[in-house]
Amino acid sequence: MRSDQLIPGRRAVLRIAACLGAAVTARILTAGQAGTPGRPPAPAPAAGPKRAAALKPSAYRLDPMTEAVLPGSRRNPPPVRQVPFLEFPELGHTMVLTFDDGPDPAYTPGILRTLREYDVRAMFLVCGEMVDSSPDLLREIADDGHVIGNHTWSHPRMTKLARSEIRNEMERTSEVIEEAIGTAPLWYRAPYGAWNRHSFELGAELGMEPLAWTVDSHDWTTPPPPADSIVSRVLDGAGPGVVILSHDAGGDRTQSVAALRRYLPQLLDEGYRIAVPHR
Repeated sequence: MRSDQLIPGRRAVLRIAACLGAAVTARILTAGQAGTPGRPPAPAPAAGPKRAAALKPSAYRLDPMTEAVLPGSRRNPPPVRQVPFLEFPELGHTMVLTFDDGPDPAYTPGILRTLREYDVRAMFLVCGEMVDSSPDLLREIADDGHVIGNHTWSHPRMTKLARSEIRNEMERTSEVIEEAIGTAPLWYRAPYGAWNRHSFELGAELGMEPLAWTVDSHDWTTPPPPADSIVSRVLDGAGPGVVILSHDAGGDRTQSVAALRRYLPQLLDEGYRIAVPHR
């Protein structure tokens, strides 16, 4: 069973550093108002959830991820970070939902159905070996307008790997993602929140920014927690710019799927937008 728990003792340092760097990095982020719809805050109750309008395959996905990039050109690599992004306060009264370890045919479709019902976009940090088994499911995620990130090939603890091994894990995953959806990922996440200098350097070399999280739903624990527990953790941690860590693979994620159906409408009713960071 995979666990993505940030290494104790580093949370405070990472949070401080991320806040200090927010002003510098704000220019690469947008709230994605047109590309990342959700129910905006409103004084009157909404009439009810609407299913997202059908999207032309690939049309949504290619626009925000290639913004300001000429055809045939490559983006300049991002700077080598010393800490990952933990939150996005510049997005305002907005939260970012992330799902790790997939895509998994047993659970990812349930996550996608709920996101479609409420017409919101999320981030899926995928493992290369899972993409290799389910490329069509990854294309479905991308065609729904969600952002795809690199979560390594086999979910190892990168701090225990040689630089060449880290490169192989990250590079193979970016390649299989690009092969499936036509664009390489622009974000990556270290399994277990175990970052090191090599992972930051290689991530930048591959054109990706490092993404951690603000709130851990703890849905990765063994045995899986009940949906009530997941919902409570997400709602208790809700706040402007926070990044929620959840999972759509890596174990029995039945409770994760059920929890999303409960906490997502509550977040929207509380006036939060659900968005993704664009580069």
